[in-house]
Amino acid sequence: MSLFNNFLFIGLPYAALVVFLIGTIYMYRSAKFKFSSLSSEFLEAKSLFWGSVPFHWGIIFLFFGHLIGLLIPGAVLAWNSVPLRMVVIEVTAFAFGISAFIGLINLIIRRKTNRRIWTVTSKMDLLVEILLLVEIFLGLWIAYEFRWGSSWFAAVLSPYIVSIFTLNPDISAAANLHWVIQAHIALAFVILLLIPFSRLVHLLVYPLHYLWRPYQRVIWYWGRKKVRDSNGTWSVSKAKNN
Repeated sequence: MSLFNNFLFIGLPYAALVVFLIGTIYMYRSAKFKFSSLSSEFLEAKSLFWGSVPFHWGIIFLFFGHLIGLLIPGAVLAWNSVPLRMVVIEVTAFAFGISAFIGLINLIIRRKTNRRIWTVTSKMDLLVEILLLVEIFLGLWIAYEFRWGSSWFAAVLSPYIVSIFTLNPDISAAANLHWVIQAHIALAFVILLLIPFSRLVHLLVYPLHYLWRPYQRVIWYWGRKKVRDSNGTWSVSKAKNN
């Protein structure tokens, strides 16, 4: 194997995993309450819907689709043994890929054209969005040009990725793939490396507890005009609302 392939399929994945693990632990311990996507909905909400909703639905489907192919490749190959079922999963995945791609383009346009949102945009925000856009584009390219990816992913790439996690890397299959597929793999690890230092970190602390948390009752019995009086004195006493 060439030195470049060793770096691309062994060095980069392990570097990404180590940085992701250590970076996530450090960020959580030092700034756990800052784990957020830093929502800009209060700045502008109308166009956010047409970007955020299709992007999130698309990316969630694609993520779990890749995860299923990684964890249970045998089940995926068994499902795809019937041509019609394989066509259904391929077309569905491609549709969700287009959804994620269009949604992300809308989010980038919104960020670029809205002055208030652009003001709170960091260089990392732009970098991550561009990388995600390229990653999704490469995935759509692969799905269109190299058909039946759900099958060859389960048969070829799943063993490679598993070999990385079992500390026995076997890159023989990955090293012989088309450069577009190789770029898609490498960029995925680059994005993984950046997660602890970007807004993507919020996906690790998704508020699932809200699904079963009981409703909170908030009772405010202060006079609103009194509370909002800018001339009032500041007090350190406990707030009188339950």
